[in-house]
Amino acid sequence: MDNDADSWFLSRAERGNLATGVHSGGSGSPAWSEGNLVRPLIHGASYFARLHEELTDLQAGDRVWFTDWRGDADERLLPDGPTIGDSLAGLARAGVEVRGLVWRSHGERISAPMSGRSNELLSRKINEAGGEVLLDQRVRLFGSHHQKLVVIRRRDDPSRDVAFVGGLDLSHSRRDDADHGGDPQAVTMDPRYGKRPPWHDAALELRGPVVADVLAVFAERWNDPHPLDRGTPYRMLQQRLARMPRHPEPLPAAAPPPPPAGPHAVQLLRTYGVKRPPFPFAPQGERSVARGYAKAFARARRLIYIEDQYLWSTEVAAGIAAALKRNPALNVIAVVPRYPDSDGPLVGPASRIGQLRALRMLRQAAPDRLGVFNLENGAGTPIYVHAKICIIDDTWFTCGSDNFNRRSWTTDSELTCAVFDTTANVGGPGIDSGDEASRPLARGLRLQLWAEHLGLDQDDSRLRDPAAGLKLWNASADALDNWHETGRRSPRPTGRVRRHTPEPVPPVQRLWADPLSRLIVDPDGRPRRLRGTSRF
Repeated sequence: MDNDADSWFLSRAERGNLATGVHSGGSGSPAWSEGNLVRPLIHGASYFARLHEELTDLQAGDRVWFTDWRGDADERLLPDGPTIGDSLAGLARAGVEVRGLVWRSHGERISAPMSGRSNELLSRKINEAGGEVLLDQRVRLFGSHHQKLVVIRRRDDPSRDVAFVGGLDLSHSRRDDADHGGDPQAVTMDPRYGKRPPWHDAALELRGPVVADVLAVFAERWNDPHPLDRGTPYRMLQQRLARMPRHPEPLPAAAPPPPPAGPHAVQLLRTYGVKRPPFPFAPQGERSVARGYAKAFARARRLIYIEDQYLWSTEVAAGIAAALKRNPALNVIAVVPRYPDSDGPLVGPASRIGQLRALRMLRQAAPDRLGVFNLENGAGTPIYVHAKICIIDDTWFTCGSDNFNRRSWTTDSELTCAVFDTTANVGGPGIDSGDEASRPLARGLRLQLWAEHLGLDQDDSRLRDPAAGLKLWNASADALDNWHETGRRSPRPTGRVRRHTPEPVPPVQRLWADPLSRLIVDPDGRPRRLRGTSRF
């Protein structure tokens, strides 16, 4: 194992607040898992295609366990292929053990239209085929289960076990590709995204011992002895009308971890809010997502690259701002959606106010070393950035369900993978021989993303040096912004990058937008002693 990995990952003490060990080795196991093979999957079409390949290869006695924030039974895995509901129900009928936990939305009612009952309908379809997919409301008030994972285990060949972790739901709008024409099965969003909103997203395919760690996360939630509903008469009635039990059936005995598969070390970072009754596995909640980022930001030397749905709240921005102040050679590039997914007169200002404050904090720290951008497709339609990726110095990166906001770091159930490649490119192209070695996996992921967004080939020499990236991004955004401003009469510049300037929130709107943001849109789920601080 590369000794430098220890300085990037949280130790058990730094991880904190874990009543039991997440890893298959139990409470004495290390804070990270080594010997894994990690493959980034950019775009929902890539992820769904890989998931389809794995599901169609299963046999009776194999297992598929998953969690989700939203699932749509009729979402297709391939353009002309089977739906998610049909695939999982067919596996259950064929003797594959299919179990799932999907969030029961606060607004989901038994009498609601189909769009409000997606999770219930997916669960029913699989359960009627012999699976067990349950609606889980064991969350903090106004919180959600936001983890998105799929674990596939083979009864006869553990070396082929695989897990998927990321930001992609098994739902409408996610199956977009590199052209960003949008998923034909679309959700309704802000009208500026069009009828088929372009969607940028990502997940990780994991092989090796970490698969057992992901499965342990599922098992901890599944084995929580508290009722699946929140215990109110209304929720209990909902559970009965949905033909859902209040307690899951016991899980089978845990199987040994899969054998080593590659050179990648992975740490599972999680968020669980403090609630009553508490999570048995995190009685004081867990905020290792926030702590993991804090440690990584403190190590950043050249570049912090972020793709995120929100980038809200000063608590999140504080660690990045401190890193910018501490290191004058550090640049930060962030890619976010141009507009909130729902930018109406009530929710819109409450959504934007947190981002405006966070960006102001970052710009005050280093106005010339921060670039915040959004994306558009070739037709000029904004791309909704749903990916949750952070890459630091081509060395360490994350991909998972958490967003850069206070809700994801303190309140909602989240799962994110921090990844470190134990092989290194020392003194490679664009790398200072005296600087820290880059890691092929993190570097390759950055090159893939930048090439797509900037309209360049991955082997373009301009992409090699992460420290020079901000200049390249600014030039690309200026070219496309100027093309729009001058009437689009000349050929369209390459790339999809635009400078991001959120619409301001007028003083009158701040009177109600601020409390709505802090209490509902972006709540603080930390213990009371930590609220109002930058500690997690």
